[in-house]
Amino acid sequence: MSVAIKIENLSKAYQLGEIGTGTLAWDLERWFARVRGKEDPFLKIGEANDRTVKGGSNIVWSLKDIDFSINQGDAVGIIGRNGAGKSTLLKILSRVTTPTTGKIKVKGRIASLLEVGTGFHPELTGRENIYLNGAILGMRKMEITRKFDEIVSFAGVERYIDTPVKRYSSGMYVRLAFAVAAHLDCEILIVDEVLAVGDAEFQKSCLGKMEDVSKNNGRTVLFVSHNMGSIASLCEKGILLSKGRIEKSGSSAEVISTYLKAHQVGNQGDLINRLDRSGTQSHKFSDILFFDHLGNPVQQVISGTETSINFFYQGNTALDRPQLKFTIYNRTGQPLSHFDSNLTVTPLSPLPNSGIIRCAFNKFPLSSGFYTINVVLVNDGVVIDYLIGAINFNVLSGNFFQSGKDVTVMEDISLHDHNWSVIK
Repeated sequence: MSVAIKIENLSKAYQLGEIGTGTLAWDLERWFARVRGKEDPFLKIGEANDRTVKGGSNIVWSLKDIDFSINQGDAVGIIGRNGAGKSTLLKILSRVTTPTTGKIKVKGRIASLLEVGTGFHPELTGRENIYLNGAILGMRKMEITRKFDEIVSFAGVERYIDTPVKRYSSGMYVRLAFAVAAHLDCEILIVDEVLAVGDAEFQKSCLGKMEDVSKNNGRTVLFVSHNMGSIASLCEKGILLSKGRIEKSGSSAEVISTYLKAHQVGNQGDLINRLDRSGTQSHKFSDILFFDHLGNPVQQVISGTETSINFFYQGNTALDRPQLKFTIYNRTGQPLSHFDSNLTVTPLSPLPNSGIIRCAFNKFPLSSGFYTINVVLVNDGVVIDYLIGAINFNVLSGNFFQSGKDVTVMEDISLHDHNWSVIK
């Protein structure tokens, strides 16, 4: 099978805080180094792109020494935490920006969707932008006309096709942009995580379309997403980026497993120091622990047992109208259960400045497997603290149904206490 994309020793450096290199003297020093065939002297002091710490250099490597090849027809998922270099890699492949060092060999035309409205002119109508975007991708007018009705139908914007796209919602923007990129005749399709803008139905249609163009049309697909379920269902191969370097490549299942295990929050005591949180942060989650029916902390939960999740928080003031919400995800990123303190009979009472919020279960409702929790603390509608992947945990098989049978064979599912009967 022929190679569609080949990358050798690819690196990309950015300078922080300034535009350009800063001074004329630095520019001359860099020019003189290039003339002599030497390395850029300022890149020698560059640092890895770790956004959680303050570095000593104003030059960071968004990507460093990237090497991989992708065969024609492969669907490859690219995953990693925010700031790992995923979008930078796609921008280089799409020729939006140039690499600092390294070589890229691409066989075929590329259609890319990197952000909402990429390649669209806001003053032009949807119809005009389809032709404009197609021309940018190197398509002839006849090719675009032949696919026009199919594009509009897939995007679901028939009523607004002659309206300037500046009046489109972000969802309409991305629907039309994806439809153009996916339906026109290009050999490589690159999609960043912009599909999160669309609704669930459209995301499902997009995944189906990408699977179709990859498996049935033999086109190469590169897909960046934080949804591990989407990556697992669409992509057979995966690449895990961490701080600008390839941490692992291989099958999507192996890469996803490595990613989830690498970001387990086993040291919950450091939760308060996490920097990748959002909200006002007047209060912060400091720890999340599981307790058994005797009130003892446990490292691993047993399915079907009496268990509580305790959310420790710290702040400086009381919260008058608090609300805690958390969602449990399985190992592939699919949401299984959502819990909201406002949906109970007795919502949370006003909270002191620091304390513990407890969510108790008579029977812990998950089968054996590996899970992740996203959690958010809200006060009077205002987000106070929001953490993605706040804690990862394991559930061991247990006798949930009190029937003498465990549920080992059913992993990563939500369980519910229920009864069966026959009505004659």
